[in-house]
Amino acid sequence: MNTDFIVPILIAFIVTVVLLPTVIPFLTKLKFGQFVRHDGPKTHLKKSGTPTMGGIVIVVGILLTSLFFVNANPDIVPILYMTIGFGVLGFMDDFVKVVMKRSLGLRAYQKVIGQLLISGFYCYYVYKHTLIGTQIMIPFSGGQFIDLGMWFIPFLLIVILGTVNGTNLTDGLDGLASSITILVATYFTVVSIGLGSGISPITGAAAGSLLAFLLFNSHPAKVFMGDTGSLALGGFVVATAISLKMPLFILIVGFIYL
Repeated sequence: MNTDFIVPILIAFIVTVVLLPTVIPFLTKLKFGQFVRHDGPKTHLKKSGTPTMGGIVIVVGILLTSLFFVNANPDIVPILYMTIGFGVLGFMDDFVKVVMKRSLGLRAYQKVIGQLLISGFYCYYVYKHTLIGTQIMIPFSGGQFIDLGMWFIPFLLIVILGTVNGTNLTDGLDGLASSITILVATYFTVVSIGLGSGISPITGAAAGSLLAFLLFNSHPAKVFMGDTGSLALGGFVVATAISLKMPLFILIVGFIYL
């Protein structure tokens, strides 16, 4: 039995569970609390002031853990890029919300431009510099593939933007995005090990970091991941699925994102 994935899970869990008790008071001190519009639902008003941007710790947990394995498993680099890239965009959005007190965060066109730049560079890199190719697996087909050819990059852009924004919208209830993505990361870890794809260190790291985060994010939440975390997780999920040639499987294992 392959147990290599256990080490990344443990490292990421320990990193996250150690950092969060320090980071949460720090975010509170900086007044990086959840900003909720007063005309919103009354249930949401209770969340006002709860520290947000906790997704920074999730990203750090995944990043630090991945650094131990990246030399032996270079295929995790594109996934790490998408996780960090969308995490940075989410951080900018959170910063505008909690510091500038603009509840909608970045303007719509700014979000679209940021997402297209991150996604566009990723698609170009995957197409030109990886062995992923233009084939994708068809669910419930017994391992059959379809070659998208020239439609591969446009298809990827649609899948990336849909998944990332869907994951972002999922982060509404305490622990929802965390618990769902733990299941998705676990599924992709099992698949990665079965296929010998070499990306199980980062999928395991995501599962471990999220397990630790869930201890502080389950109801009543002591911290929220914010767009920093939800966008980063969206980038992680979609890049992982693409690396496994399984973007269509997001409709199944991550249906609640959509």
